[in-house]
Amino acid sequence: MRVHHKVCCGIDVHKRSVTACLMWGPADQEPQSETRRFGTMSSELKQLAEWLKQAHCEVAVMESTGSYWKPVWNILEGHVRLILANAKHVRALPGEKTDNKDGKRLASLLRHGLIRPSFIPPREIRELRDLTRYRRKLLGNGAAERNRIQKILEDANIKLGSVLTDVFGVSGQRMLHALVESESIDVEQVAELAHWSS
Repeated sequence: MRVHHKVCCGIDVHKRSVTACLMWGPADQEPQSETRRFGTMSSELKQLAEWLKQAHCEVAVMESTGSYWKPVWNILEGHVRLILANAKHVRALPGEKTDNKDGKRLASLLRHGLIRPSFIPPREIRELRDLTRYRRKLLGNGAAERNRIQKILEDANIKLGSVLTDVFGVSGQRMLHALVESESIDVEQVAELAHWSS
């Protein structure tokens, strides 16, 4: 079988550890391999990156299992070319699943060019996506809080929603602050606090 990479690495990623199998050797010979285990803290993953760099590793592969691969990818990115493999495409045979075997199996598949890479956007795009997701979440939280406040007001028979188009607009916020300060406001105070009357 044709060899695509003379020095490559298969990385089996877990929550607290990664098992990396470095595989090397000429195309016409049985490859040599070395397996090492690393923790998932940044300092430990940097040791993995250094090991791969010293071994002149051309490319490393890991499975897309959960989200555990992401911090590993973020640390190794820029040190070695990375491939993320869909777990369905590189699944082990039943009864053959051990960390050492998984790393070696991934390295062997990679060595022979048998792994179809998943698309991973560049770091800047990934960061932008994370920020966009977080912003969406914050906006959703804000809407949920506004709904909760309106329900509390309705339950307390405070009908600001009946007299204002936006309870959280300038006039609405003035009225809410006045309610917090004095616990009740009358019709004249409501008119005074309305945005159009100031």
